[in-house]
Amino acid sequence: MKNIIVLTGAGISAESGLKTFRDSDGLWEGYNIEDVATPEAWQRNPELVQQFYNERRKNVLESQPNAAHLALARLQEKYNVTIITQNIDDLHERAGSTNVVHLHGIITRSQSSINPNLTYPMSGWEIKMGETCELGSQLRAHVVWFGEAVPMIETAAQLCSEADVFILVGTSLAVYPAAGLIHYVPRDVTRYIIDLNIPVSSGARVVEMPYKATIGVPMLVDKLLTNA
Repeated sequence: MKNIIVLTGAGISAESGLKTFRDSDGLWEGYNIEDVATPEAWQRNPELVQQFYNERRKNVLESQPNAAHLALARLQEKYNVTIITQNIDDLHERAGSTNVVHLHGIITRSQSSINPNLTYPMSGWEIKMGETCELGSQLRAHVVWFGEAVPMIETAAQLCSEADVFILVGTSLAVYPAAGLIHYVPRDVTRYIIDLNIPVSSGARVVEMPYKATIGVPMLVDKLLTNA
């Protein structure tokens, strides 16, 4: 079976009611990024950061996968599909996708604040101050902050280099290093770009689909399944 690699960004989750990571005013849910999404913010005010991600987690758990998430899961019927997502929600998994690489972590898990490799499943939406990992350090959201390493980026780059078909959904390709992944896709591989604002210049192997995710993704999935 052919390998389909899908890179998804905030645009696919926005249609499930989740705010995009950074609005046009530079804020995320009304907060400055520097106050809630950096190691320095955690050092300054861990209570605020913890509360912020608890609220985001609650929003995620209350949201549902949309038609785009569900369509991507259907691709598994006839292709080897790997979804590489910049999103921290679990909507791809809940839609039925079984091979998902989270570049920036997944908010439904907690992690040690001193060892990012120690992560834990969560049964609810809240991490309380005073809850600790096995090393005795405070638990925090399993989310990659600005200034932290992106541990899955090399895995993602390797996956992109092995793509037979590449699909980009709902991302402006503005956040690095994730934005550089498209350059690892072999030149002879067709790239489908689904976004209302196409972020990549046209090329012989680029198919532009200027639709929102819930329209464009099911349309493309139907085409790929028919032609498989």
